Amino acid sequence: MPFRQGSARTRQRTVLLVGIVVLLAALVLAVVLASLLTHGKQEVGSQMLKWQDRGTTKNLQEVILGRCYSYVMARYPELGDKDCLKIWESLKHAFIYKNPCNITSEDYQPLMELASHPIPCNKSLFWSKTSDLAHRYTKSNQNFLTLEDTLLGYMADRVSWCGDPSAPGINYESCPKRSECESNPSSVFWKMASKMFAEAACGVVQVMLNGSVEAGAFRSSSIFGSVEIFNLNPDKVSAVHIWLMHDIGGPQSESCSGHSIKRLKSILEERNFKITCEDNYRPVQLLQCVHNPDHTDCRLCTNTT
Repeated sequence: MPFRQGSARTRQRTVLLVGIVVLLAALVLAVVLASLLTHGKQEVGSQMLKWQDRGTTKNLQEVILGRCYSYVMARYPELGDKDCLKIWESLKHAFIYKNPCNITSEDYQPLMELASHPIPCNKSLFWSKTSDLAHRYTKSNQNFLTLEDTLLGYMADRVSWCGDPSAPGINYESCPKRSECESNPSSVFWKMASKMFAEAACGVVQVMLNGSVEAGAFRSSSIFGSVEIFNLNPDKVSAVHIWLMHDIGGPQSESCSGHSIKRLKSILEERNFKITCEDNYRPVQLLQCVHNPDHTDCRLCTNTT
């Protein structure tokens, strides 16, 4: 009997040792697999964060704060109660440490509320494919404001930003284009700012379009065609004036009777807006000719005796 009991104990110990060895081997295998999987995910993640557009603007904080203080202290001192530090923090929190393809309107809502301000009636100027000309015009004529002449647009014009889930939370190397993912920091920001700018418009509003674009002056896919036009309030906006400008020396692909302008007029009429359209609005054409005084297209801009 003692011999049998000893043998049983030996077998039990052996089974226990084997079980422990198997358990340890399973734990080691699990750790190795987890390490491999994590390393694989990190490699995929780093590849996904190599986007096609330029990265976050260097010294973004200083740029945004400088523009904000310049706007509210020098250009429009009546907005001096705006808190530029809070505005910067709100912008930063909208994208830092976040996947740059998962940005939502809720991320920017606090910023929109902090930076918004009234737009005087009859001063709103919308544009599409006329960025340089529209902004040169508002600089020379203080009676009009583009989105980029508001606090939000002024701070963000020509700068870039996007986040990264890993430290330091900001991607300075690259940011996603709209074609890579629509819910990127830039696209979401400009859609929201454009919507707010259109909603604030009142009285007569102006739209500067490019009649030299072969595909048509009005494009449904543009910010104006997809966002701003549908957020103009017919109860606040009395009329829409379209300025159809042609590039100096460029083709005259479309006039006010063109196919895309007819489509634009139809959309506006359905929303009960009064509409006028003028080819080569003279004050803007004069500005074009300041930069091209000797071009044959500018002969109409000079007085003859």
